[in-house]
Amino acid sequence: MTTTTSQRELIRFLEDRFSCALACTECARACALRASMVDPDGTEEQELVRRKGVMCAEVCDATCRMLSEQNRLDEAGIRVQVEWCRSVCLESADVFDRYPGAEDAAKMCRECADACTDFLALLD
Repeated sequence: MTTTTSQRELIRFLEDRFSCALACTECARACALRASMVDPDGTEEQELVRRKGVMCAEVCDATCRMLSEQNRLDEAGIRVQVEWCRSVCLESADVFDRYPGAEDAAKMCRECADACTDFLALLD
């Protein structure tokens, strides 16, 4: 019975890790696209949207790469990276909410933050 439980836990861990990595990839794409659509010489609000988009894309991309590395099992490092990703995604979603046309990016950020939260729950 313990082996079956351990196998189920491992499968769930791997599935949630994959789901989180996938959500990070999708969020990175959405944020990079959003950032590229903002006029670099625009208003202060546009500059904030662009910076948040770039930062979120970079953090999500780095998180996805970390989660995709099978030989990387440093739980503390993974936890810090995933928590950082979740935080940046939520901050970015809040900024995108205030910018017309950025609803899809905000949604992707929230979905990524949710996937990060689910994965972190397995690490507890």
